[in-house]
Amino acid sequence: MCGVEHHPAAPGFNYSISMTQPRVPEASDFPQDLVVTIIPPQDETKPVSNILILLHGLGDTHIPFAGLGKNFNFPETACLAIRGPSTLPFSENGFHWGDDVIFDSSTGSLDMEAQFTKTHELLKTIIDDTLLGKCGWKRRAIFFLGFGQGGMVALDFVSRLPAGVADGEYGGVVSLGGPLPYDAPSPGQKAKTLVMLMGAEKNSAITDGVEARVKNVFEFVEVVKWRGRNEDGMVRNAEEAMPMMRFFARRLGSRAGIPEGAVEL
Repeated sequence: MCGVEHHPAAPGFNYSISMTQPRVPEASDFPQDLVVTIIPPQDETKPVSNILILLHGLGDTHIPFAGLGKNFNFPETACLAIRGPSTLPFSENGFHWGDDVIFDSSTGSLDMEAQFTKTHELLKTIIDDTLLGKCGWKRRAIFFLGFGQGGMVALDFVSRLPAGVADGEYGGVVSLGGPLPYDAPSPGQKAKTLVMLMGAEKNSAITDGVEARVKNVFEFVEVVKWRGRNEDGMVRNAEEAMPMMRFFARRLGSRAGIPEGAVEL
């Protein structure tokens, strides 16, 4: 069973005849040193209305998340599975998102908490230069799904979008066991991007303190605790996944029945 705390959702999409359809990025649109897998929608007869950015956990790679994007098969949604910019020490196949590797002094294990300056620059290039600049997307059509440190990165990056900026919210962030970093700024005006935090009932990184900090930064927050789970991880079954699927169903845009050339207002 999942325990869910519901908060009101932001308004959905509104359209008007005004601009051309954004396009799915190609490998050549990105910097040469970026490792990314682009997963187009399986139904190629419909226009693409959403971009879902997939961010793996500490010590993992983008490859499993590319498979996850294919399995999701969200309608009218292309996925970008991105590899972390830095290799873990003594590991050729493990990557992370931090500027440095930090060890937890109490356990001796790797700590997902870090500075993410390089990753912020990377995501800013992906979104501002490529998706918005070259491909014609709006932030409202861009979503993030991150696991562990990847979820932490997504929350941190989205929280730093300046208040009052045009197109000032992303479609949403789902963080699986990834808290907001301790050094994330506390804005005077709460961020409008919708957030879902998902974690285990016990021994989760999504603690009461994390929930409070996230709700202090974001206006719309939904918290899901997987009852009976003793540690965070990926969703294991349809019941655990259902709140996330409902979140995306509410927020993903669709151009079905919308005239060609219409865009979100």
